[in-house]
Amino acid sequence: MSREYDLVILGGGTGGYVAAIRASQLGLSTAIVEKEKLGGTCLHKGCIPSKALLRSAEVYRQSLNASEFGIDVAAVRINFNAVQNRKNTIVDQLHNGVKSLVKKGKIDVYYGTGRILGPSIFSPMAGTISVERDGEENEMLIPKNIIIATGSSPRNLEGLTPDGKRILNSNHALEMTELPKSMLIVGGGVIGVEWASMLSDFGVKVTIIETSNHILPSEDTDISKEMAKLLEKRGIEIYTKAFLQADKVNLSDKNVKATVLIDGEEKLFEAEKMLISVGRKGNSSDIGLDNTEIEIESSFIKVNEVYQTKEKHIYAIGDIIGGLQLAHVASHEGIAAVEHIVNGTVKNINYDNIARCIYSTPEAASIGVTEEKARKLGYSIKVGKFPFKAIGKALVYGEMEGFVKIIADQNTNDLLGVHMIGPHVTDMISEAALAMILDATPWEIGETIHPHPTLSEVIGEAALSIDGRAIHF
Repeated sequence: MSREYDLVILGGGTGGYVAAIRASQLGLSTAIVEKEKLGGTCLHKGCIPSKALLRSAEVYRQSLNASEFGIDVAAVRINFNAVQNRKNTIVDQLHNGVKSLVKKGKIDVYYGTGRILGPSIFSPMAGTISVERDGEENEMLIPKNIIIATGSSPRNLEGLTPDGKRILNSNHALEMTELPKSMLIVGGGVIGVEWASMLSDFGVKVTIIETSNHILPSEDTDISKEMAKLLEKRGIEIYTKAFLQADKVNLSDKNVKATVLIDGEEKLFEAEKMLISVGRKGNSSDIGLDNTEIEIESSFIKVNEVYQTKEKHIYAIGDIIGGLQLAHVASHEGIAAVEHIVNGTVKNINYDNIARCIYSTPEAASIGVTEEKARKLGYSIKVGKFPFKAIGKALVYGEMEGFVKIIADQNTNDLLGVHMIGPHVTDMISEAALAMILDATPWEIGETIHPHPTLSEVIGEAALSIDGRAIHF
């Protein structure tokens, strides 16, 4: 059996289902082919479940420290089964919401493995989609256009494959039924730092090893240094310029022993479990790309400025094309691809104007370029920086660590970057994102009257500090 569509989307994750909804709004007959569940990695194996666990860890830490707020709490303990049940309830609720949205848009969903076929009796161009399920006859979908939104998966270290027991990736870690006493985290990027923070809050002894000169290597150096300082203050051990020797990892029924090269010397680490957090790879295999002219580089699909592959009727968005592997990026890429399909709109996304968030304790968030990159690009810059310890609401919350840093062009006063670390900055970064979109200057941010007492006052003060006008520090 075969069915024709204006658009078939491979992958029902955040990018895929958002693209499908936009296509439906614009009148395209649309189908999604999804291998597992609508919502994809973000909803089921990434953003949402990890943040649910982070929130439980935060509440546990706050409960242990309740006496600082004049509250006596007795017998605080972790019920990890209940923690996992809460996470699953949140995921299920959102999953049902996505299914309802797709149904509302009259979007057909085919569950199974979608594979692109070459030219055939169905179509003179590569692009017929075979939907394959074990033990069932394949279904053929004949689309005028395709969007590949198959996402990404945790990347393994060469010579070391996670077994889900002693050596974990982030997917395995989300399904732990009990907390380990200790965890060795290989990789100090965003995912590694979030897991380190969460596990430490839950009382797990955590060690991070990172090959770069500092953790969070893609962030502004001031943010990376502050994060390391505050994590270490909580008892997390951090080793940088550290290289795991994959051939010297030994497993037993009780622990993992790993040899790590640091400054030319081998150091032995021992932990109950190891978490591999060294980035993600594109899910580009086994989807029929070899039947097309589509180009792949390091598992990621190459696209042009409107997300077309070398086969112009086939687009690709989200993690599968690399770049900023963020759910909100995938969504906007999906919308841009659909609008190009429908009316030829070229919707250029400025990736420097996309906010990036880290949901650890403390939180971190950023938009624009780092100070280091601004200097490399040849800008003459001026920098404003303001600490949370001078903000009344931060003291009320009991979270005084961190700061906001704003980078501007010395000559034009244009905003170049905003970098934050501290309480609730993942919510506050949107003000900076709007400022970047509207081409606001630090003077305009500083002249905006921020309500008192709020954490947002730190943004106004940081903007004022660029020109030496900060009031409270």
